[in-house]
Amino acid sequence: MGATVILSTQVCAQAVKVDAVSVSDAYTRATVPGQKVAGGFLKIQNKGNTPDQLISASSPSAGDVQLHEMAMEGNVMKMRQVKDIAVPANGSVELKPGGYHLMFLDLKGPFVAGETIPVKLKFAKSGDVEVKLPVNAAGAMKH
Repeated sequence: MGATVILSTQVCAQAVKVDAVSVSDAYTRATVPGQKVAGGFLKIQNKGNTPDQLISASSPSAGDVQLHEMAMEGNVMKMRQVKDIAVPANGSVELKPGGYHLMFLDLKGPFVAGETIPVKLKFAKSGDVEVKLPVNAAGAMKH
């Protein structure tokens, strides 16, 4: 019976590993005065053996940050909010223009090229990951 308890504890410990998720290639674009929304883009890599999900995001630079997806509905490209974004085990997902992305709503001020926007990403298994999104010039892609 003792061996069963130890084995069970080891399985649980492996399932809650939080250092498997990393973020790279993060950026957003500069906004114009009065603009109230902006997109955020990044790559999430999961080096763990367990799938994870990005379940929310927040930033002091916006009233709300939502997870969004661009998808074809019939012949029309539409943007919609999603409840989470799956990050496969030993895989990655890219949040990019025309696909999954962060949607900053009710901006507290303009996003100015050269500055950074702090964002807290919340994962179902890995917990909170804080990142800073560099602000690129309007219309610029990541380097």
